[in-house]
Amino acid sequence: MSLLNQLFNRGVFGAKCKTCLSLAISRIKLLQNKRDLQLKNMRKEIAQFLQAGQEPIARIRVEHVIREQNIWAAYEILELFCEFVLARVPILESQKDCPPELREAVASIIFAAPRCSDVPDLLQIKNLFATKYGKEFVIAATELRPDSGVNRAIIEKLSVSAASGEIRLKVLKEIAQEYSVEWDSSGTEAEFNKKYEDLLAGSKQVCAEAAVSQAPNKQASGKSSPSNGAKTILPTDARPASQHHQVPSHMSKLTSSEIESSVKNGTAGPISDIKTETNSRPSDVLERARAAIASAERATAGARAAAELVNVKFGSLKLQGASS
Repeated sequence: MSLLNQLFNRGVFGAKCKTCLSLAISRIKLLQNKRDLQLKNMRKEIAQFLQAGQEPIARIRVEHVIREQNIWAAYEILELFCEFVLARVPILESQKDCPPELREAVASIIFAAPRCSDVPDLLQIKNLFATKYGKEFVIAATELRPDSGVNRAIIEKLSVSAASGEIRLKVLKEIAQEYSVEWDSSGTEAEFNKKYEDLLAGSKQVCAEAAVSQAPNKQASGKSSPSNGAKTILPTDARPASQHHQVPSHMSKLTSSEIESSVKNGTAGPISDIKTETNSRPSDVLERARAAIASAERATAGARAAAELVNVKFGSLKLQGASS
């Protein structure tokens, strides 16, 4: 029974693989013809921009042209690989593992399948290879693991990285030569050779200034205090700004009305006079406090005497009432 299943599955894999490969080849040919016409129109537009002196627009459009040319070249390689695999489908059916001579073609088709959305037949071929060779084989080709066997040209042509300045300048020169446009490439060449600063990690000038400003702070904090426990005295320039604006303790004892009156009358003397006044003021406050305490004691004594008189009079009234 298992032998019959193997034979049936083998026949199903071969038929599906041939059908998908044939559809992929025909679709790739149609897409190549379509992209060929688009590339001609795009190159003609760039030539018109160069002739009109609109080089900035031409520099932008040439990137799209290079991208379309890379995809066209990748489709051409994929078409050859699909034809190569289609002619050797019986070999794939007869062997359990992928043959070494077909490994590059199969791995390249698997790698290009999710990156070529215009050819959905490649995804079906990828699924067929996954069922036959396992998911690990497909993942190794998709993730470009070592010894995956993916063609180097396919990887470069389907890469999403931007083209370098040399390649863009070369394509612009080819377009200008193709359409016989007299164009001075010195300005564009200088623009492509200009190195722009990478602002994703922050401006280099700002980072350098921040590093220079942090260097003195690190040196100041790195100095250890003396071993004998003596406190280090900072210079007046290095002290916080809040210390320069602190009000002295002897000035805080003066009331605002006294300060204002002294300023208005012009009697505000030097700081030494204020110190003597503030030193003599605590003794006056103590004397006033003592006088207040003495007066309070006299008031309590008077209240007690009055209470005793009231009690005596009330007791005498009670005795008179009882005798009567």
